[in-house]
Amino acid sequence: MLQRIQTVYLLIATGISAGLSFVFHLWTTSEGAPFFAKDNILYLGLFLLSAILSLVSVFRYNNRKSQFVLGRLNIILNFILLGLFVYQSLNLSGEADVSEKGIGILLPIFSIVFLVLANKAIKRDEDLVKSVDRLR
Repeated sequence: MLQRIQTVYLLIATGISAGLSFVFHLWTTSEGAPFFAKDNILYLGLFLLSAILSLVSVFRYNNRKSQFVLGRLNIILNFILLGLFVYQSLNLSGEADVSEKGIGILLPIFSIVFLVLANKAIKRDEDLVKSVDRLR
């Protein structure tokens, strides 16, 4: 059932995590150089892990419960990534490292939105299957 709407949402979340993290910078350093996710192995790893979880979740369409759980884990992972960005930007005093925040800090928020939409669609499919099983 790859033609479901949750597949579109999960593929958009994959594209945000895997593709756009290389396009948009997270912040600008005090020297004026843009800082991308690929410049730090932790941020790169978390973005790619989020993309992998979304992609694996697309192909788990046979087991909707595991697809839903993978979506929840991916949402938690994106909240952790967002928390790291907030910690990085607020913990430093003055302009020690982060001079100007970039649009890349918002990427986990966009990914969370599409993952929540995908989980709602998965839940709706699960409820539909349960209601049809009751009628049999």
